[in-house]
Amino acid sequence: MMKLATLALIAGSAAAFAPSKVAQTSTSLNAFEDELGVQPPLGFFDPLGLLTDADQDRFDRLRYVELKHGRISQLAFLGQIVTRYGVHLPGDIDKSGTAFDSIPNGWAAIDAMPQAGFLQLVAFVGLLEVAVMKDVTGEAEFPGDFRNGALDFGWDTFDEETQYSKRGIELNNGRAAQLGILGLMVHEQLGGDLPIVGPM
Repeated sequence: MMKLATLALIAGSAAAFAPSKVAQTSTSLNAFEDELGVQPPLGFFDPLGLLTDADQDRFDRLRYVELKHGRISQLAFLGQIVTRYGVHLPGDIDKSGTAFDSIPNGWAAIDAMPQAGFLQLVAFVGLLEVAVMKDVTGEAEFPGDFRNGALDFGWDTFDEETQYSKRGIELNNGRAAQLGILGLMVHEQLGGDLPIVGPM
């Protein structure tokens, strides 16, 4: 098994140095080169061709999904760090006396959680997805704007350039968090110790 994995890694790394054709960028992709998130060093980056022949609605949908996954990943990464530091909710997770702090960290928590608690968690996330975390009123100014005319936190006091900058910061933090939580999940399966995070 180890030899097969090593052979796959060698073959994959050799392909990275093979010459490749420079593809011509289609005019439909040029339409998105000035969008938020297109920045050096990659510029417009669509290696899977998801935006080939796409319109603005398709781009907005993919941007909404990227923002949503970035926000979830930021919460997941923070949750990993906080619980591994030892901070847990007080009290019990069920009526039989299973304390929150007795639930292990990371993926092990899924197996240790009572089934009813896991189903409640799934139902709560489903409720958020269907009824809360969306543009209910139709007043969204951009993909991922869930203020719904109620929450503002001073957003309207910022000028347009500051708003654009803050949206870019959120997008980049979400991208970093997606890679960060993926890295934590992989290292958890590998085991060992990580700086700040501790034993996996």
